[in-house]
Amino acid sequence: MLEQLMGLIQDHSQDAIVNNPAIPNQHNNDAMQTILSSVTGGLQSQAQSGNISGLMGLLSGSSGTGSGLMNNPIVGGIAQNAIQSMMEKFGLSNNAASNVIAQVLPGVLTSVISKTSNPNDSSMDFGSIMGSLLGGQQARQTQQQGGFDFNQIGYAMADGKLDMNDVMRIGGSLLGGGGAGNSGGGLGGLLGGLFGK
Repeated sequence: MLEQLMGLIQDHSQDAIVNNPAIPNQHNNDAMQTILSSVTGGLQSQAQSGNISGLMGLLSGSSGTGSGLMNNPIVGGIAQNAIQSMMEKFGLSNNAASNVIAQVLPGVLTSVISKTSNPNDSSMDFGSIMGSLLGGQQARQTQQQGGFDFNQIGYAMADGKLDMNDVMRIGGSLLGGGGAGNSGGGLGGLLGGLFGK
């Protein structure tokens, strides 16, 4: 995931970083790495704190795309962290750092959303992102114990809502493998995470 994310940041940084006289050319890559760290750190803290529903809402596009993304609280936290880091590392003013982040972050996240919510694009998907955020081993154990696939949840929420049909479809796959006794906790934990409980 990190390589793809860095590629997207490079794609969206030409004007904001590479052509920006406030950031000397020798610091271009460091500036992009700073944004990468802020994005991955922000998403990872949300995943590890259990805000699966918030992440799924963001990554499925139900929170909006483009500049509207900046109103999402997860994105707002990532942006604040990135702005602070840019100010500290490169001596930018708050205004200059904010402009860089406002030019790069919405485009990067819109591209991520486009890839993750498209079942025909396998370059990035919910499963690989959640696996990276939760740590591969933990995500594999969760998937083995509960039998669910994060991609199912993401695609179910791609229309901006999680309705009863989506829950039944996801629940059916959860209970289908290994018996209800083994999977009930996984289903309860998953639904609790989705609905913020």
